[in-house]
Amino acid sequence: MAFNSAVITFPGSNCDRDMAVALEKVSGTAPHRVWHGDADLPQGLDFIALPGGFSYGDYLRCGAIASRSPVMQAVIEAANRGVPVLGVCNGFQVLTESGLLPGALLRNATIRFVCKDAKLTVENAQSLFTGGYEAGQTISVPVAHHDGNYYADDATLDRLEGEGRVAFRYAENVNGSARQIAGVLNAAGNVLGMMPHPERAIETTHGGTDGRALFESAVRGLVGA
Repeated sequence: MAFNSAVITFPGSNCDRDMAVALEKVSGTAPHRVWHGDADLPQGLDFIALPGGFSYGDYLRCGAIASRSPVMQAVIEAANRGVPVLGVCNGFQVLTESGLLPGALLRNATIRFVCKDAKLTVENAQSLFTGGYEAGQTISVPVAHHDGNYYADDATLDRLEGEGRVAFRYAENVNGSARQIAGVLNAAGNVLGMMPHPERAIETTHGGTDGRALFESAVRGLVGA
């Protein structure tokens, strides 16, 4: 059974090709490439990815304008039906701005762009996205962002922690994120937003393969490959 996925491209996306390559390499099937102005998504999608970049030049707030793109209504409806949605970096920002995930991504505490390999701790190894890891496992995944400082009020943070919705945590807090949170899940577990870039960590020639298990977990969970 083919893995039917889609990568959304916004004006200013720059990691959409990286995401498409990762999905194809792991699943064996090239994803649909969907433009943000499309009102509809391809039929029968198993997986939707919102890639990193600087959608609309990060004007207003990172991800704010992209969250109002025509395609996002279809993405929200798909997510509410249970279709898995992965948002990475700018994609995470779009997910918070669209209301699919709680919280917000603020300017890094250092007020500097951070571009490095980051050590992450796997907090939840039971989701569709993280089943290929072990709880407590340390992985190395690249980060590249200026506004990756995850913020939510204490009540929301307590709820995320209590419900096991913190997927990844920074071993060393690279951006000032509340409780060192690097990635969060929605209540249903089918939407994951994370600032680190797993699609850039799927081949040894690119410096490591610790991100590959995320895609393998999703493909295995959805189509049994």
